[in-house]
Amino acid sequence: MIYILKKILQGFFSLFGVASLVFFMFTILPGDPAEMMLDQNQNSEQLKVLKNKFGFDLPLLDQYLYYLNDLSPISFHSINKSDFSYYEKKIYGGIPLFNLYNSIIVFKYPYLRTSYQRRGKPITDILSETLPNTAILAISSIMIAIFGGLFFGITATIFKDHWIDRFLLLFSTLGMSIPSFFSAILFSWFFGYLLNSYTNLNMTGSLYELDDFGDNYRIVLKNLILPSFVLGIRPLAIIIQLVRSNLLEVLSQDYIKTAFSKGLSNYEVIFKHGLRNSINPVITAVSGWFASLLAGAIFVEYIFGWKGLGKEIVEALNHLDIPVVMGSVLVIAFMFIIINIVVDLIYTYIDPRIKIN
Repeated sequence: MIYILKKILQGFFSLFGVASLVFFMFTILPGDPAEMMLDQNQNSEQLKVLKNKFGFDLPLLDQYLYYLNDLSPISFHSINKSDFSYYEKKIYGGIPLFNLYNSIIVFKYPYLRTSYQRRGKPITDILSETLPNTAILAISSIMIAIFGGLFFGITATIFKDHWIDRFLLLFSTLGMSIPSFFSAILFSWFFGYLLNSYTNLNMTGSLYELDDFGDNYRIVLKNLILPSFVLGIRPLAIIIQLVRSNLLEVLSQDYIKTAFSKGLSNYEVIFKHGLRNSINPVITAVSGWFASLLAGAIFVEYIFGWKGLGKEIVEALNHLDIPVVMGSVLVIAFMFIIINIVVDLIYTYIDPRIKIN
C-alpha cells in the first residue's frame, strides 16, 4: 500500500509538472485567444467582455493559478459569487464542502475548459468522443504486436542461425526503421487502392460511419485493420528482437541445461522456464509502447481518417484551438502515469525476485 501511495504521489508531481509546462508553453504563443473565439465577428466591446469572462486580461501568474484551480479536484471559489450554482452545476459539476474565509471549497471533476472553435464545447465532451476510438486502435495494435512478437520471437529462437531466423531479424530491423507515417501511406495506397478489389479495404475511414441513408452511424470494423497493423509494426519488431535476445540469454543459463538433462521437453523448458524469466523487458516495452500508441497515433489517424485523439490534435493545431491540445496532452500524460504504475505491479507478479519496497 505504501508503495502504491508513493507511486501515486510521484505521478501527481509529474502531472503537475506537465500541466505547468503545457500552460506556459501554449500561453506565450502569439495570438489572442479572445480573437480566436470570436473569429471574424468581433469588436472592441465583445473582446473586452470575453477577456473579462475567461480571465484573459489577468496577469500571467493569476491565469496560471486559475488554470491549476480548474484542474484540481479540490478547488476554491469566491463565496461572493451569486451565480455559484451555475459554476457548480453547469461547469464544474462540483460538490461544495465547506467555507474557508471568503471562499467555498469544492470537490469536483478536473475542468479542462472549452474549445475556442466549437462554440464553447467542453473539452471533456470532445475527448469522450475521440479517446475511445484511439484506445480501440491502440489496443488492437498492441495485441497484434504482443502475440505476433512472442510467436515470431520464439520461432527465431528455436531456429537460431536458420534462414527463418535471419528473415525475422531483417523484418524486425525494417519494422523499427520505417516511420509510421510512411508505412501508413504505403499500406493505404497498396491495400486500400491497388488491391481494393481483393481486400475490400478502404484507404480512409473511421470505426463509425454514416449508413447509406445518412441517418444512423454503423460500426465498420474493416476500417480498423490497416491502421492497427501499421501502428503495431514498430512494437512488433521490437518485441521480436527482445524475446529472441532475452530468451537466448536465459536458455544459456545452467539451470536451463539442468532442466534439459532431466528430460524436460523443449516446450516445457521454453515456456515454463525460459520465457517467464525473460519476459520482464518485453513488459517494459509493451507498457511504454502502449502509452506511446495512445499518444503517437497522430499521423496514422490523420492519414487513415480515423476519428481519434490524434486526428483531433492535428485539427486543433491547424485551427489554433489551444484548449483542445492542452487537454489532450494532459490526458495522455495521465494515462502514461497510470500505465507505469500498473506495469510496476505486474512486475512483482511475474517475477517473484522483484520485491515492492
